Amino acid sequence: DGFSFIPLSTAHIHFNPPDSSSALSWVTPCQIPHTQHHLNELEQDIIPENLPEATSKHKLKYQQHKTEMKKGYEQYSQRNAEKTIPDITQQSPRNKVDDKCVQGEEAIIDDLTTLDRKALLQEGYADIPYNAQRSMKKSDAEIVAAEKKKQTVAEQVMIDHLSRAVISDPEQNLTSESQESVRIVPDSKITPLRFRKRTLHETKIRTHSTLTETVLSHKVQFDGRIVSRNGHDACRELIGFFFTHDQSLTVYEYRQFGKNRTNVLPFIQKNIYSHQCGRRKGKQYQLGDFYIGANLTFLSSDHPRLPESIKENTLLILRITNIDHKALDSLKADSVELEDIASQEANDRLVLNAIQDALKEQLHKRGVRILTGLGKYLQQLDKEGTGLLDKADFKQALKIFHLEVSEDDFESAWQILNGNGSGKVDYGEFKRAIIGEMNEYRKSFVRKAFMKLDFNKTGCVPLIDIRKCYCAKKHPQVISGHSTEEEIKLSFLETLKDACSKSDEVSYGEFEDYYEGLSIGIVSDEDFVNILRTPWGI
Repeated sequence: DGFSFIPLSTAHIHFNPPDSSSALSWVTPCQIPHTQHHLNELEQDIIPENLPEATSKHKLKYQQHKTEMKKGYEQYSQRNAEKTIPDITQQSPRNKVDDKCVQGEEAIIDDLTTLDRKALLQEGYADIPYNAQRSMKKSDAEIVAAEKKKQTVAEQVMIDHLSRAVISDPEQNLTSESQESVRIVPDSKITPLRFRKRTLHETKIRTHSTLTETVLSHKVQFDGRIVSRNGHDACRELIGFFFTHDQSLTVYEYRQFGKNRTNVLPFIQKNIYSHQCGRRKGKQYQLGDFYIGANLTFLSSDHPRLPESIKENTLLILRITNIDHKALDSLKADSVELEDIASQEANDRLVLNAIQDALKEQLHKRGVRILTGLGKYLQQLDKEGTGLLDKADFKQALKIFHLEVSEDDFESAWQILNGNGSGKVDYGEFKRAIIGEMNEYRKSFVRKAFMKLDFNKTGCVPLIDIRKCYCAKKHPQVISGHSTEEEIKLSFLETLKDACSKSDEVSYGEFEDYYEGLSIGIVSDEDFVNILRTPWGI
């Protein structure tokens, strides 16, 4: 098929191999010429004059090869265009960081990059028809489980504090005058029971300071989470109680081991606490301080039993994620609000909300890339690992990522955040203040998805596990046939991997930043929840 035969009377033998690139493979070593002159002569001689017409099979292969080469060239050109980095102001030695976290920043910031487009593919899950019946069944089951959990914790709190109140009451060590006047008979067996000395468990129950179930029932129960980039701490299930009879509070941690075994332990001991930062620093906690989204701050040094990962930070910040509104409304009538501080806090919120609204316009459709890149950049600036950076660091970060904040707005925000005058602010708090964050309803599903992936509770998930768990079967483009499951999965993994400081695993903070950026472009809470529920099966 691949040869043209010429009579032996001719001077040369002509070869017509199927592929010209393998022409020399048909020539034995003794036939290969040793000079350029002979090589040129051979090349001229092996070109036949009367080639047969190519078969349809070879034509099809050639067309496929041509198409693949064209696509490969286009992709190569596109990647080169995306790698173009704008000139950035020269950094001081103390602020030098890895260039990878800013490599996606183009000079023309209005154009979306390939990473932006791949990240926006996740929004497709919001277009899936909402299955109200299935969602309602799942929600009902979750509500029942949550109520059972709260009831278990509430019962444990009652048991702990009612028993402790009796046993630790100082009156247990006091003897009444009538008892002192009675002469104790040496033989304790003969002595009447009412005259015997009783202590600890053989104690009188009626004491003046004993707590009762009625007193402890005047409380507000709330759910909380730790504000932290440490995945293990951020996913702890905390339930707290604020008691109005003495303005004290306590927080318990609910732990579940497998399906049936649970444990409830005190996390913050019952006591009277005060704010540790902000406008209300030094003020005692009151009923008005408890609402969804409120922060409760504690000095970690005051709680020696806290985990070591939490004690590394000076402040422990608890965010209220849910609250018993019925109990709160019934008790609020007796609370007193500090009007001056409340008005100052309202003004602070107006300032920060104005900055957030301006930045959200700039982050539209680019939120994932910018927020994940900004998180990596600030983490690299934090050489000491304290989480604290100064004003110059934040200004430089905003400039590199093309986030425009006026000088006046920046100074106003800095005055609010740097309330203690130390000159340094936690970079997580800075991001939340000027960019904002998703509401607690959305964040609860982000935590739920991460907890499903992080079954070892280490705070980090290997990318290989994420690849196994992510399901793109119900993505609209897969259903319509425009894309395969593997293509959608690879798009997600590529954008998520770009957010990670390590190439083989994802931390909770990086996972949260990814969905924080995605959340900016999603208006409806249910659409956002659908984006998490569908691929992760939660």
